[in-house]
Order: sequence, then C-alpha cells, then structure tokens
Amino acid sequence: MNRLSSPILWAIGAVLLFSFGVSRTHAQAAQLPTPAAVPQQDQAQNPETSPSSKEADKKDAEEEENPFAPEAAPALPPGMTGSDLNDPRAKLAPGLYDAGEASMGIEHLLLLKKPNLFELGTTDPDDPQVKKTLGQLGMPEARLAKMPKPFRLVIAQLAFANSDLAFQGNHLFQGNFYGVNIFDISDPAKAKLVTSMVCPGGQGDVSVYKNLLFMSVEMPNGRLDCGVEGFPPEPELADEADKGDKKLVAEKDKEKDSQSKDDGDKDKQKERKRHIPAAQKDRFRGVRIFDISDITNPRQVAAVQTCRGSHTHTLVIDPNDKDNVYIYVSGTSFVRQPEELAGCSGEKPDKDLNTALFRIDVIKVPVSAPQDAKVVSSPRVFIDPRTGMINGLNNGGTHGKKGSEKPADTDQCHDITVYSAIGLAAGACSGNGILLDIKDPVHPKRVDAVNDPNYSYWHSASFSNDGSKVVFTDEWGGGLGARCRPNDPNKWGADAIFRLHDEKLTFASYYKLPAAQGDTKNCVAHNGSVIPVPGRDIEVQAWYQGGISVMDFTDPANPFEIAYFDRGPIDPKLLVLGGDWSAYWYNGYIYGSEIARGLDVFQLKPTKFLTQNEIDAAKTIRVAELNVQNQQKLEWPAKLVVAKAYVDQLSRSQALPASQIAQLQKAIRNADKSHMSKNRIAKLNRMAPALEKSAATAKTPADSMRMRALADVLKHPSA
Repeated sequence: MNRLSSPILWAIGAVLLFSFGVSRTHAQAAQLPTPAAVPQQDQAQNPETSPSSKEADKKDAEEEENPFAPEAAPALPPGMTGSDLNDPRAKLAPGLYDAGEASMGIEHLLLLKKPNLFELGTTDPDDPQVKKTLGQLGMPEARLAKMPKPFRLVIAQLAFANSDLAFQGNHLFQGNFYGVNIFDISDPAKAKLVTSMVCPGGQGDVSVYKNLLFMSVEMPNGRLDCGVEGFPPEPELADEADKGDKKLVAEKDKEKDSQSKDDGDKDKQKERKRHIPAAQKDRFRGVRIFDISDITNPRQVAAVQTCRGSHTHTLVIDPNDKDNVYIYVSGTSFVRQPEELAGCSGEKPDKDLNTALFRIDVIKVPVSAPQDAKVVSSPRVFIDPRTGMINGLNNGGTHGKKGSEKPADTDQCHDITVYSAIGLAAGACSGNGILLDIKDPVHPKRVDAVNDPNYSYWHSASFSNDGSKVVFTDEWGGGLGARCRPNDPNKWGADAIFRLHDEKLTFASYYKLPAAQGDTKNCVAHNGSVIPVPGRDIEVQAWYQGGISVMDFTDPANPFEIAYFDRGPIDPKLLVLGGDWSAYWYNGYIYGSEIARGLDVFQLKPTKFLTQNEIDAAKTIRVAELNVQNQQKLEWPAKLVVAKAYVDQLSRSQALPASQIAQLQKAIRNADKSHMSKNRIAKLNRMAPALEKSAATAKTPADSMRMRALADVLKHPSA
C-alpha cells in the first residue's frame, strides 16, 4: 500500500477516508481479526511496459477506493535479495484455527481464543452487525452503500482487533480496539480470562504501574464514558466529498496544458482538504487511566485528552521521583478541532508555530492521585537546534510511490522506548530514528537522529541490555500488506541494528524474517522484546502473519535467526488481516497477541543455536512488571545455571580449548551435585583467574565479556 503524508493507522485512515474525507496514511498495523478478506490484485506488471496515463489514474482511483488493496512487489533492486521459498514456513496449509504450523526452537503451549465480546460474530458483510459496527465508527450510510462488501467486513473487524500487551505479577493485559482483556497466567499453559473491559476507541495499547492501568485511544469513536455507541455519522460528508473530488478533477484538467503532471499532482494534494469530525463534548482521544486495585473490576479514574489522540504511549519512571510517573504520548492521527479541545491546531509551522504537529506530549501522573494527571509539556523533539525550526527533521526520501523519494518532514513519533537506567530513549518516529536524553523526563532532548532510504516507516525500537545497540523496526506497508514475499527486498520492512556509543547511533546491519510468505499474508517487522539470555543479545519479535522470529544480534553486523513459529495464511486466496501484533518474553515464557485469533503462549526449546542451560539461565530473571517500551536493566544472579550458559557459549564459539571447557563443566557439575560444598566451591574459585587472563586475549568482545562474567560467577557462586 502506498503511503501519504499523515501517518495514522492504515485502517484508521481507511475509516476516516470513508467517514470524514481524510486520505490514506502510512501508519501502524494491519490488525483485523477474522476471516474478513480483501481480493488480491494482479502481480507486478512487466517492468518493460509502462501503463498509460489513463491506466495510472484508474489505478490511483482504485487505491483510493480500497486502501487495503495490496501493492504488487517491485523488481528486486540491485544487490538485494528476497526471502527463502524453500523454508518450511513458505507453504503452510491455510486456516483460521486449523492452519498448518511450523516451528524451530519454540513450543506452542496454548491458543486462548478471543472472548465473544471481542468478536464481530459474523463473516457475512450483509449481516446487520456489520452495519451497526460501522455506524458506531461514524461511517456515513452514503459511503457504506458504495463500499465493496469485503471492505465493509475488514473495517468492521478493525473494531475488535487485538493490540499490545503488558504484564504485572501473574496477570497479562491484552489491549484491543474494543477495550482490554485481563488474563491469569499463573500457569501459562493454562492461562485463563479474569475479566473483560469494554471501552472502544482503538488502538488500545496498554501499560501498567502498581494499581494503575493506562490505555491509548486514538479513533474518533472513543467516548469519555467508554460507551460503545460512538457518535452519529455525518451523512452529508459523502456528497461533499464527491463534489470536492469532481472539482479537483475539473481544475486539474483545466491546468493540464500549462503545468506538468508532477506539478498537477502536487497541487491536487495541496487542495485536498481534510474534513475533521464535528466537535463532540463527550469524545475522548488521549490516554485513559484505570484503577485496577480490584483486578476484576477496573475503574476509570482519569482521561487525559490530547490533540492527536494516543496511537501509542510509553510509561516513564524517573528514578529520582517516587511520587509521579510520566507518560510519553505518541499521536499519529489527525488533529482535532479547537472547538473540541482548546489549543489544538493542525496547521503547518509556517502558519502556526503552536501547531500540535511536530511534537510529543508528556503526561504527569501523581501515583497517589491519578485523577490529577495532566499534560505538563509538549517537547519539540524534531526541532533544528541551529535554526529553531520545529520541523527540523526529515526522512531523507524513501522508496515506494512516485514522489516518495523526495524528503518529507517528520512530524510524529510512532513508538518511544525509554531506558531510564542509562538516561536515554529511542524514538521510532515515522521518517527517522531518534535518540533522546530523558534524564529530565518532562523535557526530553534529542541528541541524535538517523534516517535510511530503505526505511519506509520507523515503527518501534529496543535496546540491548548493556545499552550498546538499538534495534529499530520498519513497518513498510503499515502492516496491511504482504511484505515478506520472495521478491520483497530483504532490507525493506526489516529491522535495522545500530551501534550506540557516546549518544551516537551508527548503522550496523539489517535483519528480516528469512522465510518467504505468500501474497495473502500481511507480514512486516513489528513489536518484540529482549530475551534475557546472559552473554547474548536476543530478541523475540512478531511479524504479523509471518509469525514469530527469534533473532540473535550479539554481533550487530551479523544477526541471525535462532528460533521461529509460524502458521499458514488465514485464507489461501484473500488477504485476511491477522497474525501476531506483539511477541514478548515475560518470566520464562513468550506471549503473542494474535490479532485475529486471541492469545498465544510459547516456550523455548533447546537447539544447536540455544542450549537448555541458556534457556534456564534466562528464566532466572524475574520482573514484577513488564511494559516493553519501558526497558529495564537486567542483572543475572551468580547461579551455577548462569555459569553453565556461559560455558555453553564459549564452547559453541570455540573461544576456549576443549579440555578447559570439559574441566569447567565437570567442576560446575560436581559443585551442583555436592549442594555447594566448600571444597567444590573452592575448586570453582581457583578456576576464575585463568578465565580473566583469557578474557584479555579473546578474539571477540562477546567472548571476552563471557569469560569475565563466568569468572565473576565462579568467585561467588550460588545454587
């Protein structure tokens, strides 16, 4: 799908296109649950033939009519390769709940289907429930009558899409465009629903802190009271939009002889005005705050409005402020009218320096009085410090539709990951990856920024545990497209791994899901988290219908896959939107938020790439809460299983002689069997100096670090 200027959810853009005359945009995820389908278009045309002007105009019109129409894969650029058709994931049988599965190094323990409340309940586009749901989203009947039936079903399904995850104790919180589901995961293989909270507004990303739950709301059907009725459609907009389109066409024809086609297209885009929904006093777009002291009955205690709503948000904990937490709000949607929220302006900076574009919002939440939460700053994180221009960053140009090669201003962040232990945040901000100094969390300051012509939409970010690397993701196609086909470039829709040193980012390499996916599987890089294997940098990541991939990026220049899980397409002939939105490691298990199906639970299995000792060592890390965008510094205990993991790694890399590896394994095993007798511990202590000496001459920094860490464990081991 082609990308235009304002990066809100593809699907939300589609809703707004039909409801409010807003153009398609490049944002977030393709998140539709059930067998709602969109017919596929033909494959790419022969590159030797170019379509006529009429054919091109017709194609543009079709794309405007159906924002979910897949874009044919271009010819591979020189020097790039596609995905592997011989991978076992490439030809899995289709199905919603009976699809074929393939895995390596991952065991699928459970699929917990979505609660009935969070299902549309029909696959028939003529079902009255579809019309009712579209009405609640603000869809005018005039537009509905013109909409292709499969598209109706797609949009209706959007209202019930699963989104992001958060964790606290034995509870998992799964966001959804329709609200939140809370699960008991005390026994992950038998996870069960605790309660469902209906509160529409999309996209429903969640985070949790102590007794508080936070939820992002962006879509215009969100209400202050969490009501499901939305707001009355504005039927007159359909006629106005038609008239506007005809006027644009007439004006373009009139100017045809005096302007080039490029200039005409540019003017057309300038003249196309957005219609913002009529102001509603009960509309809510921003961050909701719930008290979850009673986990079975969440209670809304605050609703902080923002001009663009909250596409995502990031919980920020200031180590020096125990009384408050902070929320970084990333808004990617349209700016609402000032009549609905005072001070809101969607103008460009040359017309209004107080525009709600080109900023993030910071909410301060008093922990003991969350009802007093409010926006306390709106940092201009894209400012050019030399000139003071607030639109100081651009993407440098990218690939895709004609014109996208020209630089475009970056006016929003999609996701921000904070790492308070090192005082930095990594922002994935549509056209750029940025690095923020967050030592003063109310006033974050940009210290570095990068762009990449291979990147279409900077989506999310993760730090390595030691803070020396950052993994950014590119959501090329907004999550609605098939972007892992054999002829989709391996550098597009991929991860970009950067080294981080002295607050500067330096590109190292790309990583993309290696398995080819079909035309009916929406697939691109999406949300993931670090797996705490000591001595290695490993991330588990969701790729929508591409499934889950586990990547080792210890050597940032040579990342590789060490485990995966995948299902066949939901439908073999039609692009049905689904797959894993997020895949996160939490206290020994991997949890996947499956857009279409529900909640997935996995565990790692040993392979040649990952030993049981490494898996067990990762399980020694336990956290009380996990909000992935608020990254925590992890420290491993000096347990023998951690030592075993380091020895396995040094054996794999052949960093030590086989005889020394055998001696280490025997000594650790004997100490374990002896229940940590003094003599056996003394033997371990005596082995530490040799490791420290070897560390000084190790061939790689990773092996040097492992030797030093192993020596530390052997000096002060515990069972």
